[in-house]
Amino acid sequence: MSSASGKLSYARSLLITAPLIILYTAVMGTISVLSSVFDANGRMQHACSRIWSRLILFTAGVKLKVSGAECLKPNVPYVLCINHQSHMDIPIVLVSIPIQFRFAAKKELFRVPFLGWHLRRSGHVPIDRENPRAAIRSLAKAAAAIRNGTPVAIFPEGGTSQDGSIRPFKGGGFLLATRSGVDTVPVTIRGSRDVLPPRTYHVRGGHVEVNIGPPIRSEGVANADLAGAVRDQMLKVFERT
Repeated sequence: MSSASGKLSYARSLLITAPLIILYTAVMGTISVLSSVFDANGRMQHACSRIWSRLILFTAGVKLKVSGAECLKPNVPYVLCINHQSHMDIPIVLVSIPIQFRFAAKKELFRVPFLGWHLRRSGHVPIDRENPRAAIRSLAKAAAAIRNGTPVAIFPEGGTSQDGSIRPFKGGGFLLATRSGVDTVPVTIRGSRDVLPPRTYHVRGGHVEVNIGPPIRSEGVANADLAGAVRDQMLKVFERT
């Protein structure tokens, strides 16, 4: 990309794309919170989040290629394990995964106006990484949601990768799977880092691939073994040419 086109792309991101994303968040967040008065199970809120995500991806010029969606069956609980390359991953996942699910996400997101209100009212689970006791309570809440039939999505790296690799996995999400006895599904995202690099507000258009892998059995499997199996599967997809 030339210097002139790069500057134009950056200006468009700051002056058009970012303000529109804020607008979408405010409008759809408000609708989501209001809809929670009539819908206690969060289905309407999830629909709002999918509309919000489609608006963001359309505005940013992000084109998705999703494979493996047939691996997911409706009304079946899973733990969805997703690699984390960019803040754009959340709308990408919401558009790509065709079933209802809830995020187990860092508690800081729940403090963001509109977005945080939507997350809390929709039944998503805040995880406090700085307080081990609070984290255990959060994981217990997520496990209860899974046992009630709701898939839960986690980012097992614990945060956005700063160097573009898939970092070592933390064990909390796999504890959810083994204790709940549900299958774990590896979801691998490629290309989102180019669309929105970490620590920037420069949103670019581009192509992103999402691969939904076959479910991996977790019942009777040790947490470390399950984490290793899921990460190996994700690396095969992430590193292929």
